[in-house]
Formats: sequence, structure tokens, C-alpha cells
Amino acid sequence: MALTPARTMPGVLELLPLDQIAFQRMLDTIRRNYERFGFLPIETPAIEYADVLLTKTGGETERQVYFVQSTGALEQGEKPELALRFDLTVPLARYVAEHEHDLSFPFRRYQMQRVYRGERAQRGRFREFYQCDIDVIGKDGLSIRYDAELPAVIYSVFRELDIGPFTIQLNNRKLMRGYFESLGIADSEQQMLVLREVDKLDKRGAGYVRETLTGEQFGLSAEVAEKILAFVQVRSASLADAFGKLDALGAGPEALEQGRAELKEVLGLIRDFGVPETHFALNLSIARGLDYYTGTVYETTLDEHPQIGSICSGGRYENLASQYTKSKLPGVGISIGLTRLYWQLREAGLVDTARSTVDVLVTQMDAAQLPAYLAVANELRAAGIATEVVLEGGKLGKQFKYADRAGIRFVVVLGEDELAKGVVTVKDLRREDQFEVPRAELVRTLRVELEQAAVMG
Repeated sequence: MALTPARTMPGVLELLPLDQIAFQRMLDTIRRNYERFGFLPIETPAIEYADVLLTKTGGETERQVYFVQSTGALEQGEKPELALRFDLTVPLARYVAEHEHDLSFPFRRYQMQRVYRGERAQRGRFREFYQCDIDVIGKDGLSIRYDAELPAVIYSVFRELDIGPFTIQLNNRKLMRGYFESLGIADSEQQMLVLREVDKLDKRGAGYVRETLTGEQFGLSAEVAEKILAFVQVRSASLADAFGKLDALGAGPEALEQGRAELKEVLGLIRDFGVPETHFALNLSIARGLDYYTGTVYETTLDEHPQIGSICSGGRYENLASQYTKSKLPGVGISIGLTRLYWQLREAGLVDTARSTVDVLVTQMDAAQLPAYLAVANELRAAGIATEVVLEGGKLGKQFKYADRAGIRFVVVLGEDELAKGVVTVKDLRREDQFEVPRAELVRTLRVELEQAAVMG
């Protein structure tokens, strides 16, 4: 019988254990910071009804949906009525509409789950990936102050992830639309198309955007195109500079004035939330491609690795669940695409393989003494020290080699001599050092060693 080749489909990230630990620690750091700011966890099913997911607001992503069908339905030739979620926002909208009367508003949720998209197979693009989202959803209204809180969460997350200096960049869609209106681009659909082109500035360059805006599709004059390009290249170096550049835009339509007022309030509050001015800035090119953003928009970039692109993005929307309920549910949210971020950070050498989550390996010198080895392991585990016991024996050198390869730093040896003297030998594989410790002092000694190892790295 021929063997089936062991293989995974393109576009998935499958990690070895020590890399999985590094990934898991990033997830834990994000979760810890989300909870620190008072966000509550939810999970939604990976599979939703297709008509719930395909609400005609997801844009390009809706053309990348994986449909789901049982074998029974396939045999009967039925069309799929189920699909895998392609993001966490559409399921959130369904969730809030369905549980609206049981939720407390403003509803502050975080969600960290896998999503699925039929991406073209290429390096760094994933068909299955983790998204880590937070949103604040209001009932009928939601203060602009929440727009300022989310950058504080972003700052807290990435400061603890410790992946290098970063900047949270902000803009406001109302400001952009108002500015376009002042240039004679009044049609909302054309404004949206221009927004999408502007969003390509960092990836495709000013020349490409200029050519597109003055081309056949848009037909804008060279003068208008230059004004748009000048507008979207505005950046701030400090909070005072941001206020000055917003004021320098001059008077404009109502949307521009409203957007400017909102940006000023948000920028000022971000500082009050404890985010240093070095970590946030005005960037009038940030548009975000999705149509449902209506006000504040965010993108976060690593200062020393701009080629990675945005590592966290999001914004304000006016009515999250309009497809499912008549209630008005405005909100603001951010998302970290963790699978792609982890992969990019690893490629850039910014994250490394983690150490094992196992602290200690208890070796086996004599099968007859297995109860003594298990007693040591039980004591260590009761003290909160993750411990593995060698259950099959073998040469001691082979057991050391196993511990080293598995990333276990400390090895405990309890041989005939140690048992006779009432001591334990502890070997530190990283320092290539070993010492004896009285059996009664083992837990305290290992705790000290592990604390020092955590500090020293």
C-alpha cells in the first residue's frame, strides 16, 4: 500500500514546539494587555452561515471566502450554506446583534482566533491566520474619547512585546473627505475611490498615485492631484506640530472641520492616556482600504523596519450591525494580524526560538528507584516548577542530550551516591555547570536558579 505524502497546504504556518512557544507568548502578551484595559473575551464559531458573512461590506475579502459543505450535502449536490469566517469583525456584528439585549454597553470585547481567506499562495501571505481584535461598541452613540483609548492599548501591547521602536499613526476619514470636497470631489463614491488610491501611497509611491488620479478613471486635473499628494504627505513630529499642521489646512466644508476637531481631541487625549509623543503622530495618508471606517483611522509601524508595513490597524465605524439590526451600534476597533506579524518579525530576526516551557528534567539512573524520581518531580510540580521525568531510562549522557535538544535547561540527577548522602545533583546545561544541593533545599535552590535565568536571559 502506497503511503500518503505528509504535507500541509500552502498558506498555513505550522511551527516546531520551541517556535510555537515564542508565538504563544506573543498571544499571551496581547491577551494580558487587552484584559489590563478592561476588555472581555468572546469567541465565535469558525463556521458561519454564508448569508450572514457575505453582507456586501467586506470588499475584496468576500471574494476569498472558503465555503463549507458536508459530505452528505455534496452527494446531494446542494449549494453550500456555510462558510469559514474571513475576519472577526463580521462575526462580531452578528454576535452583537444576536445578543444585544444581554450585553452591557459600551461593549468592550477582545477576540483572538484564526480566520480563513483564499489568498493566492505566495511568501508571507496566509490562508489561515490569527487575528487579535479589540472593539468598543456603543448603543446609539459612542464618545470620541474611546478613539483615544485604543492607541494607549496599542502602546501597551507593543512596548511589552519589545520588538523595537514603533509609531502609532492617525488620520480621520472625515477630514480627508472634507478636503476632497473642497477640491470639487463631492461625490461620495468618487471620494471612496480616491481614498483607496491614496491608501496605496506607501506601497506604490507618489508617481503611481499621481498617474492614477490624473488618468482616465478619475480625470482629475494635475493641480488637484498635486494638492491631494501634498495633503497626504503631511506628517507630524510632535503634538504641537500636529496641531499646527491641522490648523494650516485652512477653513473647509463641515466634514473637514468635524474631522479636524475630532483629530485634535483624540491626539490630545492620547497623551493624557500615557502614550509618549514619540510614539504617535499625524499621518494624513492613512486611509484604510475598508469602506466601513468613517472617522479616526490608525496604522502602527516599526520605525526601523518600515518594509514590514502596518503591524496593527483599525478605526471608527458608525454602524457595526446595520445588516442585522435596526439599532444603531457605532464602534471603534483595532486588529493585530499575529500570524503574519510573527512570520515577518522572525524573517527580520526580531524574534527568536523560545526556551522550553519545561524547567527541569529528572533523570533515571535506576529503574528500581522510579518512585524516588517521581517523588522529586511531584514536589517540584507542587512548587510550580514545570518538570518532566525520564520514564524509560538509558545512558545518562543520552538523557542529557535529550534535555539539551528539547531546550530543558536544568537536569536533576538522583543516583546511588546522591540517595546515600541525601542530596541531589543539579546540572545547568546552558552554563555547563553542576552542583550538589541537599534534598530538602532542592525547591528553593531551583527557584533561585530559575529567577536568575529569567533575569539574565
